Amino acid sequence: MAKNVKDPKEIFPDITTDYKDVYGDDLVSIVLYGSATGKDYRPGKSDINFMIVLSEEGIERLDRAFEVVKKWRKRNVAIPLFLTENYVETSTDVFPIEYLNFKGNYVPVYGKDILKDLSFKPEFIRLQCEREIKGKLLLLREAYLETSGKGRALKGVISQSIRAFIAIFEALLHVKGLELPKEKLQIIQATAQAFDIDSSVFEKLLDVKDDKIKPGDDEMRGLFQKYLAEVRKLSKQVDALGG
Repeated sequence: MAKNVKDPKEIFPDITTDYKDVYGDDLVSIVLYGSATGKDYRPGKSDINFMIVLSEEGIERLDRAFEVVKKWRKRNVAIPLFLTENYVETSTDVFPIEYLNFKGNYVPVYGKDILKDLSFKPEFIRLQCEREIKGKLLLLREAYLETSGKGRALKGVISQSIRAFIAIFEALLHVKGLELPKEKLQIIQATAQAFDIDSSVFEKLLDVKDDKIKPGDDEMRGLFQKYLAEVRKLSKQVDALGG
């Protein structure tokens, strides 16, 4: 079995067959989500993420999937999210950001399209955005101190955290009732305009993550300090939306 998948769509028939073979009628649907659905996918580097939606009986038998999961991990297919329809339908109030992100970046592979008709209440999205931003602000401060401001270590923090902020930005645009752009750079710019934060800071963070720029230690510390300041500003603005 070749390791790298050039186009995730090429594995749809085989992975569907594998999960149908082990779950039969208990398999409700298979959904591809995340970067593998669009231009951000990098063969050999990006994970390929699937949701496997099972019946209430099927979800009790995760052991059936041991060998299938092991087989596909050799081709950069991440361990799937195993869910039921009921779990999805009852989770949009507690995990609205995650499900908004799924709905904005997914491809139905097999069976029922469980994401198409999901709806979200703005107050739940805003509350989770506030919680996530405030929590990440604390973690970023902790990481800054833990790394002693060393450039290479800060790059790792930036690479991990900026992905999470893109998802939060998408949710904030939804709260504002604004159109959601497809490209990450456009999402940053639209959020910056809507919430009066400095787009250039987050654009540079994205460039650091993608290795388009490689700041020295001093420049990286300065960028990270601006990062903290803009996240703090955004935290206050999202808090104010809740009255």
